[in-house]
Amino acid sequence: MTVTGIIAEFNPFHNGHGYLLSQAKGLKIVAMSGNFVQRGEPAIVDKWTRAEMALKNGADLVVELPFLVAVQAADYFAQGAVDMLASLGVDNLTFGTEEMLDYQHFSHIYAQHHQEMQDFLKQLPDELSYPQKTQKMWETFAGVDFTGDTPNHILGLAYAKACAGKAIRLNPIQRQGAGYHSLETEVAFASATNLRVHRQDKAFVDKFMPDADLLLDSPQASWEDYFDFLAYQIKTNPDLTRIFQVNEELANRIRSAIRTVTSVEELVDKVATKRYTKARVSRILAYILVGAVEKPLPKTIHVLGFTLKGQEHLKKVKKSVPIVTRIGAKPWDEVTQQADQVYQLGNPQLPEQTWGRVPVRVDRE
Repeated sequence: MTVTGIIAEFNPFHNGHGYLLSQAKGLKIVAMSGNFVQRGEPAIVDKWTRAEMALKNGADLVVELPFLVAVQAADYFAQGAVDMLASLGVDNLTFGTEEMLDYQHFSHIYAQHHQEMQDFLKQLPDELSYPQKTQKMWETFAGVDFTGDTPNHILGLAYAKACAGKAIRLNPIQRQGAGYHSLETEVAFASATNLRVHRQDKAFVDKFMPDADLLLDSPQASWEDYFDFLAYQIKTNPDLTRIFQVNEELANRIRSAIRTVTSVEELVDKVATKRYTKARVSRILAYILVGAVEKPLPKTIHVLGFTLKGQEHLKKVKKSVPIVTRIGAKPWDEVTQQADQVYQLGNPQLPEQTWGRVPVRVDRE
């Protein structure tokens, strides 16, 4: 049987995600971000609720990406997720993209020329951001054209790179609906950004989300709920450079900016430059908020939920892959669990995220 992997945030799960799952073949395993997502933002609803959304709409097994994988630039995000899915026996990777291209071909190119491509990246000027450097790499070695705001396409290339040399077939699916950050309302598929903006509009959410009540009835969170906590961390930490990926220049920019801003959005705008993109700055702020320091990634895989089919697959792989379904006295991943505790501060109605939690089980017909 085909075992298909999907890498996702589901922030929140919408009809476009449902379409993607419907196009995937065989057993469907989702590697999903936890309570903080790739662009460095807290998830709109917690990871357990989002896992339930996925399981009710086609996923068979949902596992959690550790914080230091989930909140990373595209290449590191993709590599960590692909490695996890490969260990779970995935032979197919399905993903949405704005550009229907031969990603398998790009994966072969990277497998053959990875050293040259990495050397090329190192030679590019420092004033370019890392995303700009990787685009130049793909343009030079694979003739890829970049036509604007295509974040799923860029992630697709990161998946191609991460799958190089692995027995995983890349299966791109044409992304449905308007642009990634589109706020259009007269569309067939609304973006996750649009749903976050209209999170309290029941008619809108009902139209573009399956099981909309899971979003509407759950405690919600946004970056602004954490501004005071973030400001406290910045102002009281004697050495921000101890935080993951914070260098002296960023530390100085952040310390200077926090004196005059009143929101996370303002802070990101003040700190960002051509070299330090807004997404990178937002991730850095998430690291500071959580107090994240560099640590080895966990060797075990944390399960957030499953169907009967997913549970049967877990039984098959657990002899070769260490699995954790309930976190006890021994931590699964200290950084992720610390992030979960911080996440709970954003809304007093948020339930316990770690201790005593067991996988969500959904029995679909």
